[in-house]
Amino acid sequence: MSTYGGRGDVLEQYVVDLEDVDETRVAVVGGKGAHLGGLSRVDGVRVPGGFCVTTDAFRRIMADVPSIDDRLDQLSRLSPDDREAIRTLSAQMRETIEGTAIPGELAAAISRALARHGEQAAYAVRSSATAEDLPTASFAGQQDTYLNVVGPTAILQHISRCWASLFTERAVTYRQRNGIDHRTVHMAVVVQQMVFPHASGILFTADPVTGNRKVATVDAGFGLGEALVSGLVNPDVFTVRDGEVVARAIAAKQRAVQALPAGGTREVAIDAQRQEQPALTDAQAVRLVRLGRRIEAHFGRPQDIEWCLTDDGFQIVQSRPITTLFPLPETGDQENHVYVSVGHQQMMTDPMKPLGLSMWQLTAMVPMHEAGGRLFVDVTRRLASPASRAGLLDVMGRGDPLVRDALETVLGRDDFVPSLPDADPGGPPAGNASAPIETDPAIVTELIERSQASIAALERDIRTKTGPALFDFLLEAFEEHKRVLGDPLSLKAIMAGMEATWWLNDKLGEWLGEKNAADTLTLSAPDNVTSEMGLALLDVADVIRPRPEVVAFLRGIEYVEDDAFLDELAKLAGGTEARDAIEVYLDRYGMRCVGEIDITRSRWRECPTTLVPVILDNVRNFAPGAAKRHFEQGRQKARQKEQDVLSRLRALPDGDRKADEAKRMIDRVRTFIGYREYPKYGIISRYFVYKRALLAEAERLVRADVLPEREDIFYLTFQELHDVVRTHQVDHQLIQRRKDAFRSYHALTPPRVLTSDGEAVTGAYRRDDVPAGALIGLPVSAGTIEGRARVILDMAEAELEAGDILVTTFTDPSWSPLFVGIAGLVTEVGGLMTHGAVIAREYGLPAVVGVERATRLIRDGQRIRVHGSDGYVEILK
Repeated sequence: MSTYGGRGDVLEQYVVDLEDVDETRVAVVGGKGAHLGGLSRVDGVRVPGGFCVTTDAFRRIMADVPSIDDRLDQLSRLSPDDREAIRTLSAQMRETIEGTAIPGELAAAISRALARHGEQAAYAVRSSATAEDLPTASFAGQQDTYLNVVGPTAILQHISRCWASLFTERAVTYRQRNGIDHRTVHMAVVVQQMVFPHASGILFTADPVTGNRKVATVDAGFGLGEALVSGLVNPDVFTVRDGEVVARAIAAKQRAVQALPAGGTREVAIDAQRQEQPALTDAQAVRLVRLGRRIEAHFGRPQDIEWCLTDDGFQIVQSRPITTLFPLPETGDQENHVYVSVGHQQMMTDPMKPLGLSMWQLTAMVPMHEAGGRLFVDVTRRLASPASRAGLLDVMGRGDPLVRDALETVLGRDDFVPSLPDADPGGPPAGNASAPIETDPAIVTELIERSQASIAALERDIRTKTGPALFDFLLEAFEEHKRVLGDPLSLKAIMAGMEATWWLNDKLGEWLGEKNAADTLTLSAPDNVTSEMGLALLDVADVIRPRPEVVAFLRGIEYVEDDAFLDELAKLAGGTEARDAIEVYLDRYGMRCVGEIDITRSRWRECPTTLVPVILDNVRNFAPGAAKRHFEQGRQKARQKEQDVLSRLRALPDGDRKADEAKRMIDRVRTFIGYREYPKYGIISRYFVYKRALLAEAERLVRADVLPEREDIFYLTFQELHDVVRTHQVDHQLIQRRKDAFRSYHALTPPRVLTSDGEAVTGAYRRDDVPAGALIGLPVSAGTIEGRARVILDMAEAELEAGDILVTTFTDPSWSPLFVGIAGLVTEVGGLMTHGAVIAREYGLPAVVGVERATRLIRDGQRIRVHGSDGYVEILK
């Protein structure tokens, strides 16, 4: 039997009037039909009358389409990038659907609806898919609309075309890329009375460019809106804020689309004297925006609205959510707020699942707010008082100049941030006052031992905890987690290393004209657990390299989320040694992974095949003993740099004092800068302990038939999971909604700074000292290197040669094993003290971070030149 049902199915009605549906009927009338029905219920909003041909009618016709199931199977197996195959198969499917006769009972139901609304009236026949105009995916323009269709025969023909348009090439590709099963999407059709307007256009109730929710924009042109949608004319654009037009741009509108008396549309020329007249008055634009605000309030989110203006006022012909806007944190108040992205500081701008978000919130040192699957810190109070503002801007500027510039942009707007007297805003201090701590390596040793002891106690004590008792234990463990993270001695050690770095760069720049001198002085600093992690994988490669059977086996490994291949490895000649080397590595570093601040991400211990491409790169690109040589070379370079700097300083006026001060700071930076990476290692070590305990609980829920899959817990918050464990009751629809939302969040780009108005503020470097056409970023590791760009978005797909320059979105500590085999680094996200920058300096790699859109502007394989001292990248022709 066909996927879409057979003739014997019990069918719901085929036709329903628009006034009888609302937003809850998406499954019956599709997104567009449901929204139009909802619009007709909004006070003061007029919607042209009509009816919907339901999804039951679509299923009825599809049951008669020959070989539809086989073709759907073929379609689902195609890659979204296989354009030619999609084009061919989708065209065949459309032709077959359009050629399938409409059954008599269905045609009769449509004819009866036409008789009610006016058989010879002109109609718009519009596709309305069930996956359309949704909060998370608009599907705008993916299916077809036909205007000014006259007569029952023509309307039936165009309904068939709308059904077939579910399989346009663009609609199929859109669904494939968004992970939407073709079989789950059904097509309704809206048949709506035509409006013959003087003017028409689009209203956005939020600025679609900046995201500002308080600004509305109106695009307007003469005649039917098709002229604007198709790009035939440039529209007039009105910007409306607080009930008045604050900006307008009137275009020369030379063409318009008008309806023909017998059906169809045509382009017409606009009289010369009318071309530059506005399509709307300011008063009409303001009145339209008021209507838009009502519609927005009804649907609960900013809307993209299609409107028409006739003699008796505005009519609304469509409204859909603006899905490109980044969501706002919920505040519960009407105050202004300024938020800074946590992901940009943690080098993880991908969306996080709900359990990951809530666990990070519960273990963070400051309150964090969720929006769009990302976390933000509200810095409004710290910006409001002069003392804390200066400290915050200084710290943000040293970390990421784009964040500082974005914050200063917001501060430059009149009265957005209130002025408050200086007061303790809460949270850790933002300033950079010198930390009172001795330059003593024993301090770092003590801090690491403390952390290891605390983690060992956690692992020991959690073993006996299950059920609700586990969650009570974890809440106590989170307090210990924060106590270790907030250890005053630990914070002083971190700040000591950072401040010594800043001091050296500032003073040696002033005294010797050196740029970023600390980059060389920190090479191969001791106690850097992240750089040690990269070198340790070179040692693993040394074990594997002389064992050809093992190398061949690893080359055939595919990415899988388990560690079964390690048992297979042990069956090969030399495989036991190879497995043991990998196991030792995983015992120390297996809790890490890309995006590791999200507890739901698969760890290397859970999915060690992630490391195989990097191990094979190391086998191919390095000789035995590379780790020891690499570390010693870095140490020697740092020692030589120290001697050079000190001798040059002594030759200056007051040189002995300057050299003594510099020596103290060099000793200080080498003592403490490596420890900068350890607290994150401690956090992630704890996270893996928490995760294993929670997954064991999830397995118990699966065995009890509470959950179908253990990974479903990732779509619940910590407290929600606690409740499920306690009650054995779960809301499966909530989990599905969360899965859909998480998938949609991947399409959103999180801003560095977000305001409560919805404005995404990106910031700018504001530099004029770089060559034309260069990509500007932040210099974080000195040196200049030229080589082949390798644009890599997934570490598991990395395949690098010696001399390659890694270009990627962000690098967290898990990427450091790649750093030993590259010549330079370019990232879209990062700051002076983020992990990628620290490890780039450790390994002596020229690096530029914070290069906006680097992975799109630089093509894989291009030759580029990275200016790590000056902060820009040249694309070489």
